[in-house]
Amino acid sequence: MTNPRFAIAILAAGNGTRLKSKLPKVLHKIAGLPLLAHVIRAAAGIVPPADIFCIIGHEAARVRAEIAPLGTNFIEQLEQRGTGHAMMQCREALSAYHHVLVLSGDVPLIRPETIAALRDYHIAKAAAMTILTSQPPDPFGYGRIVRRVVKGVSSDIVEAIVEQKQLTPAQQEVGEINSGIYAFNVADLYSRIDQLSTDNPHGEFYLTQIAAILGRDGRPVLALRTPHASEVLGVNTRRELAQLDSILRERKTRELMDNGVTIYKPETVLIDADVTVGEDTIIEPFVQLLGDTNIGQECIIRSYSVLTDTRVGDFVRINQGSIAEESIIEQAAVIGPYARIRPGSEIGPEAHVGNFVETKKTKMARGAKANHLTYLGDAEIGERTNIGAGTITCNYDGVNKHRTVIGNGVFIGSDTTLVAPIVIGDGAYVGAASCITRDVPPDALGLTRPELQIKNGWAKEKRKRLEAAKQKK
Repeated sequence: MTNPRFAIAILAAGNGTRLKSKLPKVLHKIAGLPLLAHVIRAAAGIVPPADIFCIIGHEAARVRAEIAPLGTNFIEQLEQRGTGHAMMQCREALSAYHHVLVLSGDVPLIRPETIAALRDYHIAKAAAMTILTSQPPDPFGYGRIVRRVVKGVSSDIVEAIVEQKQLTPAQQEVGEINSGIYAFNVADLYSRIDQLSTDNPHGEFYLTQIAAILGRDGRPVLALRTPHASEVLGVNTRRELAQLDSILRERKTRELMDNGVTIYKPETVLIDADVTVGEDTIIEPFVQLLGDTNIGQECIIRSYSVLTDTRVGDFVRINQGSIAEESIIEQAAVIGPYARIRPGSEIGPEAHVGNFVETKKTKMARGAKANHLTYLGDAEIGERTNIGAGTITCNYDGVNKHRTVIGNGVFIGSDTTLVAPIVIGDGAYVGAASCITRDVPPDALGLTRPELQIKNGWAKEKRKRLEAAKQKK
């Protein structure tokens, strides 16, 4: 067979009762992605999404809606009656394939390289079933792989899969476990799947029974051990969820550091799977880079900053405690400390957004600055414009949002209120403490301050009156 057709089936129908959650088990996230998405991504490194079949059951509509953008097929298991029953639902869908590899939707650390190794070994050996195995530090609770001994040497042939409760004293010493990941010859699988029995404490059809059925019929059942025991770990509890999240995040920081990123105290940072970071960028302790965040080269991301779905250009400095969401920060901009860049913001090259400044749907052009204590919402700020401390754009009238447009080279004095909709022309000045309710033409001065009054001796007389009032008491 020159080019055997190979499919991947992912078991994702369980409800994960031990997680104690309303959320379907496979939608719980680690490293920023659902468990099932991690498995699909690994599978998609081997076969096209059109050859991937997700068997879903519990909260099927919710799982389908979340995962559909990844382009896989879905097969519903209306009753969850075990792994064997799940594969029974795939009989028609897999009829056009020669081989199928079965993955678990709650085993998210599996790598494409391991899937490829299992596929290649299975095909090269012409196996009916190949079981991916591992040897974890503590095998307790897992089904053990008993290999056939041929001429005094352990072979690749699987003699039996023995569950923990059925282990003999001698088998207790066996450390090799069944990962629950298999490759099957489709014809061998579906010619025998109806022989599965529900004669077990849970009354379910277990896929592991196929190994014994195939062995009885003289069909080759083989084992391939992965040297990376952690990648076949599954999730059943919140603690296991946290453990696997930690493994994936450590893997991510190692990858980034190997590619030229400096990360101080990597055990303290939180970096999601889809994040990219350019060479010579420095990430300080306790930074969070989440979602689809992309950071350029030679940036500094200082401690306690949190960036989500944000694109950051080269040479940007994000100072301490700054937050950015769904925004763009362009080359050589400076953010923070303690700035908040809300969704829809575009911070231009060399622009400054300083301490306790908040932007929302605001575009700041090259070199624009808002360095202190300012709110800029639904605004457009021109090049080289300076926004003074305490300035706010009043963008909401109680019903609708309105835009503020500020031109190039504008100076906005401190403590200014800009009531939108409003346009401040190029080169204009706005005096400090003004409330601007009308457009200011280019190169004009906008000013609403009342005239200063000085009353000499007023404070001294005020203190005398207060002191006299105290003595009367």
